[in-house]
Amino acid sequence: GRYCDCGCGCGCHVLIVCVVYLTLVLYVGVVLCLGPFNYPFNETYTTLIPAILMGNTVVMKLPRTGVLCHFPTFDLFKDCFPKGVVNVVSGSGRETLPPIMATGKIDVFAFIGTSSAADSLQKEHPKPHRLRVVLGLEAKNPAIVLPDANLEVAVRECLLGSLSFNGQRCTAIKIIFLHKDISEKFRARFIEEVDKLKMGLPWEAGVAITPLPEANKPNYLTELITDAEAKGAKIVNKRGGKQDRTFVAPTVLFPVDKTMRVYHEEQFGPLVPIKNFEKIEEIYEYLDSSPYGQQAAIFTRDPNAASTLVDVLVNQVSRVNLNSQCQRGPDSLPFTGRKDSAYGTLSVGDALRSFSIRSLVAAKDEKESQELVSTIVAEHKSNFLRLDYLF
Repeated sequence: GRYCDCGCGCGCHVLIVCVVYLTLVLYVGVVLCLGPFNYPFNETYTTLIPAILMGNTVVMKLPRTGVLCHFPTFDLFKDCFPKGVVNVVSGSGRETLPPIMATGKIDVFAFIGTSSAADSLQKEHPKPHRLRVVLGLEAKNPAIVLPDANLEVAVRECLLGSLSFNGQRCTAIKIIFLHKDISEKFRARFIEEVDKLKMGLPWEAGVAITPLPEANKPNYLTELITDAEAKGAKIVNKRGGKQDRTFVAPTVLFPVDKTMRVYHEEQFGPLVPIKNFEKIEEIYEYLDSSPYGQQAAIFTRDPNAASTLVDVLVNQVSRVNLNSQCQRGPDSLPFTGRKDSAYGTLSVGDALRSFSIRSLVAAKDEKESQELVSTIVAEHKSNFLRLDYLF
């Protein structure tokens, strides 16, 4: 120790200890990966590949829809990895997943789905405090169209954002807020474009709306529409509300308000609720009351208005899109959310960190310790204490 030289005259002693250490990033353990049905391949491998790269073993639960797209990879896993590194489970999630979690052997829970399912499965783990989670959950992403917006851009991006892939993306625009001064013009153009969308089977040319993969989804969308109509909203496009088995025509509801379920719930389908607003504080109230916080889209040419909204929105959502639809990517960008929309961050770098832990070996910088460490490193006695890593 020595006297403190901070100049305060306190006379305190400071103990200076030199430490030598080596820090490496290691695996966490067993990762349970659950991908969604809407992007059954890409979203599953968004967590599975980083987990493997960091040295973990993986249990992959196949989504209930989209199982066949995984079959080509099974032989690759078999040929490239030792037995037991990649393990595949299929079947009903409600039957297969709770027993897996109840073993307590899962170290990381990587899940893309609903918050209710994530909560339920985490409770099955006997030691939830030890369970690391990476969650991509639901969202209710608003598009906010200000009076000076470029209508052509706003209509195009809101159409793509709300109805591409049947609107079955967590990143989809789930509600559109229109300033009253631009509402009529926007709605006229938007409705016209919605009714131009071709419905058909996925392999047919030019098709934009396809059958929904969930048998119960049409009934749920009907419930939302019926509830909204009973409280004053109307279907404002000609094809809206029409269904044929799992075919659901894209439907535009206007005007919606906070008394309606579709104002709050994630519809996850080809249903577009629209609400007028007059004061920007109405948007703030919606964002503050919403349990979700993934993304938002702003349409304006006014730098002052854009700046004001951005400064508020970044405290409510994780991504703000200027004059473009809500979306994911590129994968180098962080993909996350606030509130009930996510826990953890997925991007190339963030995902690697999510499935790893930093470990270190430290010793006092003294002769005896130096000799010990030098011998271990020089003679390759340890798999950890070594300097010949390639990365």
